[in-house]
Amino acid sequence: MSSYFVRETFFRPDREVAREQTRIPASLYGALASLRRDAGDKGVFVPIRSMQYLAVIDRDEVVFVDAVGGYAHRNGEGGRLIRIAWRPVVRRDLLSTPVSCEVIYYFSGLKDIQRRLLSDLASEVAKTLERRLVEEGGVWEGRILPFPVAR
Repeated sequence: MSSYFVRETFFRPDREVAREQTRIPASLYGALASLRRDAGDKGVFVPIRSMQYLAVIDRDEVVFVDAVGGYAHRNGEGGRLIRIAWRPVVRRDLLSTPVSCEVIYYFSGLKDIQRRLLSDLASEVAKTLERRLVEEGGVWEGRILPFPVAR
């Protein structure tokens, strides 16, 4: 798999509009953790093409920026504005249990976007993981052979 360095700047707006608690499906949280683990200390960028948003996954949170709008300048540097941030709180008894998550809104009117993010991000993360498997030669083909039991 080819790799390259991308430098992006993201600004967290000075004030939050709202916070709420939600739950992330266990399968989505596990997939996000896999991407994060594979990246080491680097952030992972996942484009959500259906929404024209970009998810940036790091160790503590997932932030979402509008890929087409919301560009700002601060102290002579330009970058995208974070619209929504997810901060998962991992305390669960089973791997199949949904993960509690604090959602932080930096702009108003994003409740519908938040609902779409839950489904559209899951689809894009699954595609990204599948591509990585194929690119790294991780596709496995197996056979099941009979194993005679001595009587």
